[in-house]
Amino acid sequence: MFCSAPPAGFAQAPALIDREILFGDPEISGAQLSPDGKYLSFFKPFNGTRNIWVKGLTEPFDKARPMTNDQARPIGTYFWSRDGKLLLYSQDKGGDENFNIYAVNPAEPLAAGQLVPTARDLTGLAGVRVQIIHAPLSDPNALYIGLNDRDKAWHDLYKLNLATGEKTLVRRNTDRLEDWTFDWTDRLRLAARQNPDGSTEWLRLDGDKPVPCYKTAITEKSRVAGFTQDNRRVYLLTNKGAARDLTEIVLLDPATGQESAYQRDPLHRVDVDNLRLSARTHEPLFITFEDDRMRRVWKNPAFEASFRTASAQLDGLDWTPISNTADERLWLLSANAATQPNVYFLFDRESQQCTKLFEQWPALQPAMLADMHSVRYPSSDGLEIQAYLTLPAGVNAKNLPVIILPHGGPWDRDTYGFNNVHQFWANRGYAVLSPNFRASTGFGKRFVTAGNNEWGQKMQDDLTWGVKYLVAQGIADPKRVGILGGSYGGYATLAGVAFTPNVYAAAVAIVAPSNLLTFLASTPAYWVAGRMLRFARVGDPGTAAGRAQLVRQSPLNAVNRITTPLMVVQGANDPRVNKAEADQIVVALRDRHHPVQYLLAPDEGHGFARPVNNLAMWAAAEKFMAQHLKGRFQETMTPAVAQRLQEITVAPESVVLTPRPEPK
Repeated sequence: MFCSAPPAGFAQAPALIDREILFGDPEISGAQLSPDGKYLSFFKPFNGTRNIWVKGLTEPFDKARPMTNDQARPIGTYFWSRDGKLLLYSQDKGGDENFNIYAVNPAEPLAAGQLVPTARDLTGLAGVRVQIIHAPLSDPNALYIGLNDRDKAWHDLYKLNLATGEKTLVRRNTDRLEDWTFDWTDRLRLAARQNPDGSTEWLRLDGDKPVPCYKTAITEKSRVAGFTQDNRRVYLLTNKGAARDLTEIVLLDPATGQESAYQRDPLHRVDVDNLRLSARTHEPLFITFEDDRMRRVWKNPAFEASFRTASAQLDGLDWTPISNTADERLWLLSANAATQPNVYFLFDRESQQCTKLFEQWPALQPAMLADMHSVRYPSSDGLEIQAYLTLPAGVNAKNLPVIILPHGGPWDRDTYGFNNVHQFWANRGYAVLSPNFRASTGFGKRFVTAGNNEWGQKMQDDLTWGVKYLVAQGIADPKRVGILGGSYGGYATLAGVAFTPNVYAAAVAIVAPSNLLTFLASTPAYWVAGRMLRFARVGDPGTAAGRAQLVRQSPLNAVNRITTPLMVVQGANDPRVNKAEADQIVVALRDRHHPVQYLLAPDEGHGFARPVNNLAMWAAAEKFMAQHLKGRFQETMTPAVAQRLQEITVAPESVVLTPRPEPK
């Protein structure tokens, strides 16, 4: 449904798009092909919660059958077993990120009154984070998994029998290993050791004793994309060495440690993003580069010719292969653009036909949406910042209210494409800016390193100067600038109102660290591999200078400078940013009589997964921003969302602090 006509001042703007469309569960999403091509699986709500469904590939969607009936929490990820006999998915409890693996047999006969096949918990462990490591082609009834039941910090490697749930220990992890790598015969060949100094060593696992073959320093990165066709060398993504800034792919021989050049960005602009290998022929197919928009370098001429045909039929949309059949004849493609939400196509390489299957958000039409543009501006020290700007449709782009959206991570980046958060705020009349501030990935090693120890400082400047850019362009009304973000973006939101109090007129901080000392002390045990890297990137609490820096950069310690209206959003079970981070800032603001709104969901973790919680949060944030920035907002919400918003709204005076440890 859509809301009433826009108010005065927005006469040419599109009608308000209902929040339920943008933030509720899509009718169909997350599609995958079965390995034999007989079935299409996908997510669809069942009894009000996102579950897995299956239909015959050529059947209409109304013939689909639900495979799961999980009512506690939407299912987030799933995949087919190698032989296509089972659907496998992982699930945690209330966002605590302690995942178990479940299996469903689509062919199971249903007893009278049985709605879905039986979901078997294959791992059945409490308080344990199960990792999916490798699905062997040679043994489709097995899965290699990692378990941290013995040591919370490190995962032992097991082979899981999918039929019985039996777990067989393959390697006890006493060597600080992760990123286990198997070759094309499903033989374990390599793993990465995270050294106490933060460096990474790739080790050969041919014998009982691991043998080092490649090493990167704490501020460098390396990742194995897979083995070459002859199983002798690996494709390694690396930015090792002073001469390398951008990540490239090299061919590494683990037996000798010798490397040779393979592929870098031909435009010398961005890191290599990913290499796609054929599971059938073991040949490289293509390499992707995330620039202003995604680029692709083909390595297989036959596939390039095939997909040139598909690309022509997709009318300029950016497309991604989601899954394919084992024989690599049928491919499921997801395609989108800023003003075209995800559309799924079936591409037959043999017939060269590209058939539209479904639209993820069919109610959203391009004419209702706003375009996204890549922009660049200099920061306070002259460093160029790339950002994505969405301007509201049907409105003169002058003197607009603005939403700054810093991404999470911070070692991540924003990309071009359909973005429901951008569209939501643009539809409400805001200009929306997502800056790839220093420390963002994809722009080279030096750009990431420029963010070291700069939380709340130069990283924050990169956002502030984004605001300056919009003001200089005449786009922004400097008195109506808001900031909203989650995780690191939530920290940047708190830092924005604490350290640059005159820049923002409203702020929404979602799962946001407020005290960097308690934040670093309470991260999960299984993050020990990156502990030294976080200290190098964020700040070292083990030194006097590092502690002083972290104290200075913690928004909690500058709470007396906050004058901006603030909303804080938190999941009670968040293992990454503990609930205490939200409680601390709420109590500090309450005690100095500064108004603060607090949403706390008891059934969520690091971000909201349940649509009713998500809708309640966005309804509150929308009204909050409209109150302070004078954008449009949707007054209505369903009774269920209204009730949930009331349930997760916490009175600041009721918050009681629980002491948290600080790192030693």
